[in-house]
Amino acid sequence: MTAVVLALGSNLGDRQDILQGAVDAIVGLPGVRVTAVSPVYETVPVGGPAQPDYLNAVVLAETALPSRELLDRLHEIEAAFDRVRVVRWGPRTLDIDIITVDGERSDDPRLTLPHPRAHERAFVLAPWRDVDPDAALPGHGPVAEVLAKAGHSGVRRSQRSLVIPEGMP
Repeated sequence: MTAVVLALGSNLGDRQDILQGAVDAIVGLPGVRVTAVSPVYETVPVGGPAQPDYLNAVVLAETALPSRELLDRLHEIEAAFDRVRVVRWGPRTLDIDIITVDGERSDDPRLTLPHPRAHERAFVLAPWRDVDPDAALPGHGPVAEVLAKAGHSGVRRSQRSLVIPEGMP
């Protein structure tokens, strides 16, 4: 099993239910074991057209799947929540990004690892730091330090939470 960090975001529809549904779907993937889910953050959109605020969270997991196969399964989950890819950085029902896969580096445009903009995104770094205070972003250092450099503007911890469903693999 290989450690993986996933970032989830939603700014259309019932954002909380969509994020929880995504966690449930990830838990249900064969070859994937969710180990932790971060607190939920509410964040202003970065880039793209004017749009509603996001809810964001980070999921820590272990997987036996090759990275590209995991990406395909995550895209299937996004599609199940009516994700459409029309406008870059546009609003979306669900976005799931692979941030890191333990030690893996890739320059493939389909799956760049670690995620090429994670070090700039407080909406990824803050929930990741909360769920794993000792985490490090490959090539950038400890997540807490990278977050301090990125700043917290537009990112606020919510009272909302997500759960790992009991009785699932």
